[in-house]
Amino acid sequence: MTSRTMKRVLLAQLVGLALTLGATEAGAKGCIKGAAVGAVAGHVAGHHAVLGAAAGCAAGHHLAKKKQEEQRQRQQQQSAPGPTQP
Repeated sequence: MTSRTMKRVLLAQLVGLALTLGATEAGAKGCIKGAAVGAVAGHVAGHHAVLGAAAGCAAGHHLAKKKQEEQRQRQQQQSAPGPTQP
């Protein structure tokens, strides 16, 4: 195998691993969106669509987790009893 083919195989495996690790619903949504955007950006930036997809998946997964955590905190604040008035 040539080094170019080996790089492509390695990148494909990394993308597969990233998709596997992001198995939660919010993570999968973030990963898929990020991978799509990253693939386009990587392709435009020099035919590095697979690398862009892997980076986009990681970034999308991170942002989805962050958004989910913020929503959880807001729900906790809304359900917490307020201070009592004397």
